[in-house]
Amino acid sequence: MGNPRPEVIIDGKAAAAILADKITADVAELRWETGLVPGLAVVLVGDDPASAVYVSSKHRQTVAAGMASFEHRLPVETTEDDLLALIERLNGDPAVHGILVQLPLPPQIDANAVLNAIEPGKDVDGFHVQNAGSLATGQEALVPCTPLGCLMLLKERLGDLSGLHAVIVGRSNIVGKPMAQLLLSENCTVTIAHSRTRDLATICRSADILVAAVGRPEMIRGDWIRPGAAVIDVGINRVTRDGKSRLVGDVAFAEAAHAGAITPVPGGVGPMTIACLLSNTLTAFRRSLQA
Repeated sequence: MGNPRPEVIIDGKAAAAILADKITADVAELRWETGLVPGLAVVLVGDDPASAVYVSSKHRQTVAAGMASFEHRLPVETTEDDLLALIERLNGDPAVHGILVQLPLPPQIDANAVLNAIEPGKDVDGFHVQNAGSLATGQEALVPCTPLGCLMLLKERLGDLSGLHAVIVGRSNIVGKPMAQLLLSENCTVTIAHSRTRDLATICRSADILVAAVGRPEMIRGDWIRPGAAVIDVGINRVTRDGKSRLVGDVAFAEAAHAGAITPVPGGVGPMTIACLLSNTLTAFRRSLQA
C-alpha cells in the first residue's frame, strides 16, 4: 500500500500559516484601536531539550504575530512554592493575558496544583479545571490548543460534521477528553477508545473521523481505517530505524492511502497547536478588554 495521494493529505502547516496571518492582522488592528497588545508568558522549568525547542518556537511565533512575549526559564530544582509565586505574579500582571506552563514539570512539582493556580481567563492552554468544566457543559471556555486545531482542520476539510461517527483513541485531559467535547458540540456521535478497549481495530473501522492520540508509534494500522475516513494523527513519536532518528505519528501513514483525508507527521497537527495558542491568547486579550 503506497503513501496517501497529495490531495488526501491535510496540510496543517499551510492552515496554521493562514490562521497566523489572520491573528497578526487582528493584533495590529487592536493595537491601533487600543494602544495595547496581547501578552503571552511562557514558563519553562528545567532544561528538557524538547521543551526548550517548543518554548523557543512559541516565542518566535508570538513576536512574529505582534504580541508581547515573556519568557521565564527556571532551574530544574525550582520548588513548587516558588513556581506558584511566579504564577501569582503573572496572574496580577495586566500586560500578561495568557500564561502557559510548559509540561512536563520536574517530579517535585504537582502539575495539577500549578495549572489550577493559573487565572482561568489567562489559561491559554485550557487545562484549568474551570475551563475543562465549562467546555464539558457547553459554556464559554478557553479550549486546549491541540484539539482546537484538530477541529479546525476537520471543519476546513469536511465542512459540517453533524451526524458523523468520530472515534478518538486516547483519553488524556490534554487531547482525548476535550476533543470528544468539541466533536459532541459539532453534533458528532463520539466514541472514546484507548489501549485497553476490546477489539479496538473494529471500533476504529467504524469511524467517519478517526483521531489518534494514544502516544504509541504507528499503533493504528492501515486496515483499521475505513476507506474514505478522515484521520487526524496527533501522535509525535521519535523512533530510530536503520540507524536514523525520525518522527512518526500514532498512525501507520504509509498504509493509509485509502483514507479520505489524513494529517502527516510532522506537518499536520503540530503547527496548528502553536497557531491555536496564539488564537487563545488573542481571545483572552479581547475578553480582558470587555471585563
